[in-house]
Amino acid sequence: MLSDNKNIYKELGISEEVYRYGEAVWASLAETWAQIDELSEYNQLKVIGAMQKNQVSEACLLGTTGYGYNDLGRETLEKVYADIFHTEDALVRPQITCGTHALALALMSNLRPGDELFSPVGKPYDTLEEVIGIRPSKGSLKEYGISYTQVDLLPDGSFDYEGIQAAINDRTRLVTIQRSKGYQTRPTLSVDKIGELIHLIKTVKPDVICMVDNCYGEFTERKEPSDVGADLVVGSLIKNPGGGLAPIGGYLAGKREFIENAAYRLTSPGLGKEVGASLSALPAFYQGLFLAPSVTANALKAAIFAANLYERLGFPVIPNGQESRHDIIQAVTFGDPEGVIAFCQGIQQAAAVDGHVTPEPWDMPGYDSPVIMAAGAFVSGSSIELSADGPIKPPYAVYFQGGLTWQHGKFGIMKSLQKLVEKGIIMKDFSTRNL
Repeated sequence: MLSDNKNIYKELGISEEVYRYGEAVWASLAETWAQIDELSEYNQLKVIGAMQKNQVSEACLLGTTGYGYNDLGRETLEKVYADIFHTEDALVRPQITCGTHALALALMSNLRPGDELFSPVGKPYDTLEEVIGIRPSKGSLKEYGISYTQVDLLPDGSFDYEGIQAAINDRTRLVTIQRSKGYQTRPTLSVDKIGELIHLIKTVKPDVICMVDNCYGEFTERKEPSDVGADLVVGSLIKNPGGGLAPIGGYLAGKREFIENAAYRLTSPGLGKEVGASLSALPAFYQGLFLAPSVTANALKAAIFAANLYERLGFPVIPNGQESRHDIIQAVTFGDPEGVIAFCQGIQQAAAVDGHVTPEPWDMPGYDSPVIMAAGAFVSGSSIELSADGPIKPPYAVYFQGGLTWQHGKFGIMKSLQKLVEKGIIMKDFSTRNL
């Protein structure tokens, strides 16, 4: 009953005023929820179809140790990923430690001294700056004689086509396209937009490798970047495709040549994909992938709820409450550090794990400013689970993502609002008249 729900929210620290406002926002989005459910159904059937085609069996869940020769589950899983992404091959391994590692692996295995890496969508995510050598670091691409150039997006978030055409040169070997916004307040790129960009790049230089950083974007549309011409798509298993169950791992899917290069870099020349024991990770990898479309749909619902709730309170949000979605990240700009910190502390208080912990900004490795991260998770650092983070620097925006269930995502956003109210950062009448 509604009164029972209201009472348990009260027991968990949500005031009646915040509860009424949140419920009114949620109820106004029924049509949107139906559209997300349709998307989830499509992607769920796509995953099941790939599993059935490749005859996933109980034997695929057993795993291997040692060298990992003839690992049926590992080899079958990589075929499943290749079919989901409609690519020639895939590399899906627990030895890939995170999304940054997966991206570094793709870059370092397919670039050679004298090559140039090009980003046509502005600066990459912060942790890639040291991989590339934008910020000096041991073992960076720059140390190996690989140069880097970028063309920023135009002020309205569109591509600078003239600048991109001018930047591509004889040394341009690989183009990296970051789908999601990272710590920027720019639009996330849709699959269709990525396709338009790849078409332009291939028209100028057909043999260039187009790689898409697909983190946070998997299963948010019916298509993936590999369906529109990407030679490589790269991501993390503790984000969307792991479904909240994968304890570690990353993936690369794409053309066989580039996957083979990555496999030799990950293990050793001469060994490649033939080694790499899966240990006990395979059940979580398979079941996480099976759940990924519905878990991603829950995260989308939470992001849309956050956008509508904070937009109606007057805060800039990207995407806005009505825009189409191409990843699970929701940015909210507060304009001051106190808002970012309060939001993250509210999200942490909603966690089932470490809900008693109070996050504070700190100097995280790989970032150029203090960062606050709220992440009470069953898998440490999993950003398909309820989480939020942001750098403590202008424009003081927070980036919210995840929620294995929409109920948890909804509660987390209401808890963030409650924290902002308690700290006096939001002092508004939560009138529902205009909802």
